[in-house]
Amino acid sequence: MYNIVMNERRARILAAIIEQYAEVASPVGSVTLAKLFNVSSATIRSEMALLEEHGFISQPHTSAGRIPTDKGYRFYVNTLTESNLSNPPEFDRSARAIEARVQGIDRADKVIRRAVDSLVDLTQNLGLATIGDELYMNGIGNLFSQPEFLVGNTVQNMARLLDNIEPWLRETAPNEPLNVFIGSENPIGKTSGATLIISRYRSPYSDKSYIGVLGPTRQSYNRVMRLVQQTGSMLEEIL
Repeated sequence: MYNIVMNERRARILAAIIEQYAEVASPVGSVTLAKLFNVSSATIRSEMALLEEHGFISQPHTSAGRIPTDKGYRFYVNTLTESNLSNPPEFDRSARAIEARVQGIDRADKVIRRAVDSLVDLTQNLGLATIGDELYMNGIGNLFSQPEFLVGNTVQNMARLLDNIEPWLRETAPNEPLNVFIGSENPIGKTSGATLIISRYRSPYSDKSYIGVLGPTRQSYNRVMRLVQQTGSMLEEIL
């Protein structure tokens, strides 16, 4: 899992930066991390310098803390994926809440829409799902209320991504049970600063139906990935 650059401590520091940045939406400094790891600020700064040198984090402003890069997010997500493959997560309270909200609905399309709406409420991202040849989306207000999408031309880049996501899903048909496309990894909207997390599942409409969320790269990946994957599995069982 680790290489000569990314040892266990640096991986933990990177994870802490990602998780704190997801919460506070501002760069994470060495003082905060030093308290968390019970080491000196100088030690943290040295480790952060190496992480920055190798492209896992960046410093948006002089004398500011650090934020993750797409490369840093990818390393973190791969670590989570490997962990989940070894120990598949149990359904948590949020997934059970979605299951409760879709029980008793007698039409597949309504079940899927309700599941998307629930993901929107629980993740504060945009939710989406394929229903036959249609793409259902909800939560655009959530998406554009995120601080990342309030400056520059990010709104136009995000709109371009949304305009093209349905034909892209139909053409590409990602084949993993859980697919995570981070920032510049998105084949469309590379500069949108967005992450697409989708689960593939079998439905009455297609063996390759999708449900997931679209939000900023600043995500609580552990929670959102687990929730999207569990929602896809749940829909496959119900439908």
